Amino acid sequence: MTPDWNVLRATYPALRKWTYFNTATYGLLSEQTTAAVNRHFAHRDQYACADHVHWFDDIDRTREKVARLIGATAADIGFMANAATALSLFLNGIDWRPGDQVVTLTDEFPNQIYHASLLKDVELVEVDGEHLYDAVNVRTRAVLMSQVNYSTGYRPPIEQIGPWLRERGVPLYLDATQALGALTLDVAKAQPAMVSVHGYKWLLSPNGAAFFYVSPELRERLEPRVYGWRSHEDWRNVDRLHHGAPVLIGAAERYEGGMPAFPNLYAMDEAVERFLDIGPAVIEKRVLELSALLQSKLEALGGVRILHRDSPITAAVFEKHPAGELAAALHQHRIVTAARHGALRISVQFYNNEEDVERLVEGIPSAI
Repeated sequence: MTPDWNVLRATYPALRKWTYFNTATYGLLSEQTTAAVNRHFAHRDQYACADHVHWFDDIDRTREKVARLIGATAADIGFMANAATALSLFLNGIDWRPGDQVVTLTDEFPNQIYHASLLKDVELVEVDGEHLYDAVNVRTRAVLMSQVNYSTGYRPPIEQIGPWLRERGVPLYLDATQALGALTLDVAKAQPAMVSVHGYKWLLSPNGAAFFYVSPELRERLEPRVYGWRSHEDWRNVDRLHHGAPVLIGAAERYEGGMPAFPNLYAMDEAVERFLDIGPAVIEKRVLELSALLQSKLEALGGVRILHRDSPITAAVFEKHPAGELAAALHQHRIVTAARHGALRISVQFYNNEEDVERLVEGIPSAI
């Protein structure tokens, strides 16, 4: 059954005043997501936080939901504040040796570049997608990449790359922050060692609502980098907390350590519930159809080059007009886009519609 996209769209208040094509920077929050946070705060007041241990039961249900979203199990999922923290857990868990190599893609998001470039005596290799296979060799200890490139919209074929790397014993770290919620992800097909997702973009959640996937194979050798009162296997026994070295559980929850950001996770729970109700594949189809419509209409203007297709991110290079000036001019018409590395970045989510596309395309000549 096809969702009523206009009914869904009406629950995002910002769209009543703005034409919004900047989910790749920030996703919009629905009324229901904001209400979920408010319910949590009201609940705190009503019960004076006396039932706080049961809040963990709630986030365990959220854990199950995000696991369903990517084809994983709840034991594979942990929560952190952002994707950078998850990446640090991954890279700091590797026993690096002089001469080792990390491979990433050209023009990757800085997370994938900064940390790897600071590893002592380790070479960071940046290659374009078509030369990735040639760059991987016996010295390669990890490959880092995004599900979608944040500035160009490039989609690496992760369901080919992941299994190919796994056969060679090279772990793949995948940052799905810039795609999950617009595109589907199946970890059984992609076979990454680790996935991080900060939900404030395409998962339409607040900042600080982030989760990560750690494969069972990687969990066997990846030690936590943060230890806290929840590190011990019996941490729910709050009346008699264990004193001594913790006995760790095998699930990805072992990497969380302390208190989670409950308000953010209640919001994420509401947002993910909506994605599951609609269907991730249904959303992906809608997003890619709108992106294709947008790209065809942009090209009809003339003097426009689209960097990559089949992506929720359209990076459009206008031959005679700087992207930054275009984005600023469109903003004056209450049309929100972004400029990234010389391209006008236009990101489409399911709450956009055909009228949004027409408004943007009609607004570009005025902006120029």
